[in-house]
Amino acid sequence: MTIRTATEADVPQILTFIRALAAYEREPDAVTATEAGLLHDGFGPNPFYQCLMAEQDGRPAGFALFFFNYSTWKGCPGIYLEDIFVQPEFRGLGIGKALLQQVAAVAVQKGCPRLQWEVLDWNTPAIDFYRAMGAEFLDEWRNVRVSGDALQRLAAVEIAQ
Repeated sequence: MTIRTATEADVPQILTFIRALAAYEREPDAVTATEAGLLHDGFGPNPFYQCLMAEQDGRPAGFALFFFNYSTWKGCPGIYLEDIFVQPEFRGLGIGKALLQQVAAVAVQKGCPRLQWEVLDWNTPAIDFYRAMGAEFLDEWRNVRVSGDALQRLAAVEIAQ
């Protein structure tokens, strides 16, 4: 198994992994990401994300895509793990654990005291896996999102001069 930093050449495979994850999470038609967008946003002059690629016997096996956030309470950066995915045929080989360990190593190296992510409440294999890795579940917190037309309406305010 090899875990390495993604390169521009990995963008098509990253998108393939994203689509496979969406299908696993029962939302196969929700992906609107494009190769061009992933290339620009992850490998342009101001990258918004970082990505690790896992390979098993030279074959693409999984990925972890993450970015930095900031805790005002802690007064320091953290890492948000947006996606972690291992192809079904490679599960049980330690690839998911290796990806998560590598993201954790980046957090520690960069002085980030925490690593956060979300998991669907029905995804018991992932929940059990994360518990085994020492993750704590913040059930009292609710995920909040504004998108689409609601975001446009919220943003349509004039700033007082």
